[in-house]
Amino acid sequence: MSMPGASPRPPAPDEVRLRKILDDTLVAPHWPDGFLMRCFTHTDAQALHALLGEAFEEDGPEPFDTWWPRIADDAEFDPDLCFLVIDQKGLLAGAALCWTSGFVKDLAVHPGSRRHGIGEALMRHAFLAFRDRGAAHVDLKTSTARNAAAVRLYERLGMVEVDWAG
Repeated sequence: MSMPGASPRPPAPDEVRLRKILDDTLVAPHWPDGFLMRCFTHTDAQALHALLGEAFEEDGPEPFDTWWPRIADDAEFDPDLCFLVIDQKGLLAGAALCWTSGFVKDLAVHPGSRRHGIGEALMRHAFLAFRDRGAAHVDLKTSTARNAAAVRLYERLGMVEVDWAG
């Protein structure tokens, strides 16, 4: 079984698959003051692409004209599962791009908006959205070497490492 959104290559030694069981212990998100969450519309595509580039720097997405058709045409893409956080200036501060199979493809927070709890709120919102859709769990993949702070967040949220074939 291959993971949604995963590349065909085997995982690198520092890549892990994390899972959150969606039970009745889930906690509602707390959106930081000055930020609001809304779902994606197609007019947000350029801003989302730019955010991913800012957040992931050298690991950012390919050029927009290649990236957007690949995302938009993917059978697992649902705009209702792409959650955006907007700041007081109307700028995109964070996003969680999720696949319909219960997989968080990308979680990104703009460097200027970090340390406000946006990533945690986005993940909590994604957990509840998938539970409402009947999912038993949510998975993601990450790098323990390049994303140590994100791994700490995911562990704080109760995510645990599972087997890649899981």
